[in-house]
Parts: sequence; structure tokens; C-alpha cells
Amino acid sequence: MRKWLTLILFSFLSLGAWAQTDSVRLGFMVKGKVRDAETGRVLESVHVSVPGRHHATVTNADGEFVLKSDRRIDAVQFSYLGYKSQWVAASPELKINLVRESINLPEASIVSGDPESIVRAALARVPDTYCTEPELLECFYRETVQKRNRYTYVAEAVARLYREKTDHRSYTADVSALEKSRLLVSQRKRDTLSVKTQGGPQMALNCDFLKSPILLFAEEEMALYDFEMDMPAYIGDRLQFVIKMSPARSVDYALYYVVLYIDRENLTFTRIEASLDMRDRLKAIQAVLVSKPFSLRFFPEEATVVLNYRPVGDKIRLEYFRSTMRFSCDWRKRLFKTHYTAVNELVVTDVRPEAIPIPRKERFRSSDYLNDKAEEFLDPDFWADYNIIEPSESLEHAISRLRK
Repeated sequence: MRKWLTLILFSFLSLGAWAQTDSVRLGFMVKGKVRDAETGRVLESVHVSVPGRHHATVTNADGEFVLKSDRRIDAVQFSYLGYKSQWVAASPELKINLVRESINLPEASIVSGDPESIVRAALARVPDTYCTEPELLECFYRETVQKRNRYTYVAEAVARLYREKTDHRSYTADVSALEKSRLLVSQRKRDTLSVKTQGGPQMALNCDFLKSPILLFAEEEMALYDFEMDMPAYIGDRLQFVIKMSPARSVDYALYYVVLYIDRENLTFTRIEASLDMRDRLKAIQAVLVSKPFSLRFFPEEATVVLNYRPVGDKIRLEYFRSTMRFSCDWRKRLFKTHYTAVNELVVTDVRPEAIPIPRKERFRSSDYLNDKAEEFLDPDFWADYNIIEPSESLEHAISRLRK
């Protein structure tokens, strides 16, 4: 369980086929781009949703989004860390400029409260606010690998997540299954070294600290950290406690640097950012690496996880997951290192009305690899019937090159 981000180096092999399932067409669509109102910079990972419904997505690396629904879309809501939440009337194409949220609070209000006590109070509320009933979620999942600044691997899938009622004793009850997937890899021989990630969409469930408190919030784990109150921040129009957790003890495995965003009004978690402590390289390697060729040297540089939770009335729901691994490798007797970046990303796009459990034979196991489930194929309508993250311009170009 300590390995919340497990990776393995490999050479690309031939891949088996994956059966595709039909989808329900979402006939109403709104697309657009989101920028910072002051600087004009595009904003990535902005949450975009239809108010009063479950349909949602996030913006891509170019700030673009496509939001689809089976009913007419009258309004669209945008929410992003540090910016004012914005609702706009829907139109076929939107250009949104989000305004930064200014914080004007008395100093006493900013620093009041013991940070560890606030975290414990929020954890005590989890059974009543998170996954209080079983849910069946639709999501989009993507894995990418870049060698330096060039994509060498892209895998994408539409999936289902079945979430059981919160029970800290049985976190493994949450399961996932694929609906549709595809894989594109570089054909260049020099690109054969890449990253293969265990778990696929199941990784987001296994890395959910609120459903699996043993990873971070178990009593013996929390005793290893110092807690510090940081400046508050807005997520949408909700003011957040911002609390940092830093390693305070030396143990035989790598700990994390953690930033928690907790709603000041109702003490629910809104966002968790966890970054593996890289100060001891051997401990970091043990935390993230499963295996490698004998003559390859592996140098981890960054391993982070981000989890966003969306408020739904007085409850919260997992909305977005992203893990990032940056590392470098070299073969013995070679002069230069090669730098890689591996990103796993999942966004919940809809909630099905009936929480029907996923049959055992369809489940995606934690030990499975998306590479082994996906078949490289050209499908111009891959995104047509699903409300998912559209590929960014750079990723579209990468896909075109990988197909050659």
C-alpha cells in the first residue's frame, strides 16, 4: 500500500485487442477556452460543469474544453483554485476569462485555529460527507509519457468507477472497468524505453486518501508529520483553510509533503496535493519503481498526486485525479541522462442514476496495465459520444506523429 504510484520500465510489445462497447450519444455540446482575465494565460484543469446536473469535464493544457449532454445546456459553471467561480449562459463556443479571487481578511482570522485539529475535525466528517451511498461514475482516463519534450506514448480510456459506501476497513471495494480505449506509441527504436503504469483508472481509487486513510491519515502516519497553517485560498467562491503537512520523523520509507484545502464553512476536503519526499533517493526509488533493466540507472525527480473533490450539496465527490512522475535514466557508460515525464489523469464526467456494481469479470485490477487492454486503432470519432477531456493541440500533434 505504500506504493501509491508504481511504475515499471519496459520495451513496447505487441498488444492484444480490446472489445469496444457502444455509447449513448450526447447530442448537445458547448466548447470554448478559459483564460486568466488579467494575463490572458490559458488555464488548465479548470472544472467545467452544467449547474444542477452531473455532466462535467476539465480544461486541457491549452485551456480548451468540450462539454456534452443528452439535454439542452442552458448555463455553464467554471471553478478553479484561486479564481472566482463563474456562471455564464451557454452558447456553441465560449471564451471565458476568470478573475482572481482577492482575500481581505483580518490577520487573526487568517491564522486562527490549530491546523492539526482542523484536519482531524475534517477527517471525522468524512463518513458523513464522502461516499455515503454507493455510486457508479463515468470517467475519462489518460496516460502520457514524454521523452524530453516529445510524446512517445498516449493511452486513453472511457471507464466506469463503482464506489462503495465509505468504510475504512474495506477500501478495496471500489472498482473500475473500461468502456472504450486506445493506445498510440512511438515506432522509433530509440523510444522503446518508456514507462508502464499499474492500475489504469483503478489508480485514482487506490490513491484516494479519504477512502484509504492508511496511506496518509492513519493515526501512526499522522504522528510522523508537522502541521502548519498557510494563507487561505478560494476555490470557486468557497474560502479554504490551507494546511501543510511536512515530514517530522525519519522512517525507513519516503514520506510526503502535503497541502490540504479544507472548506472553512463545512470542514469538508476540497483538494489534496501530495509530493513524495525526494531527499533520500533510495527511499524514493523504493516508493515508485517496480523493476528496471539491470544496466539502467534510474533517477527520480518528482512524484506528485493531486485529488480534487467537488461539493454536491452538503456532500463531496471525487472530481479529478492527476499523478505526475518526472525522472531521468541513463545506461551505464553513457555520458548523458534522458529525461522523462509520465502523467496519469482522470476526470469524473457523469454519475449514472443507478449504482449497479461492476461484474467481477469486467473489473480492471490494480495489477493490470492499460497497455495490455488497449489496441492501437484509428477512430476519428473516439471522443464523439463521450463527455471527456478533449486532447490539447500539442497532444493532437503528438498523436498524428505517433501514427506515422
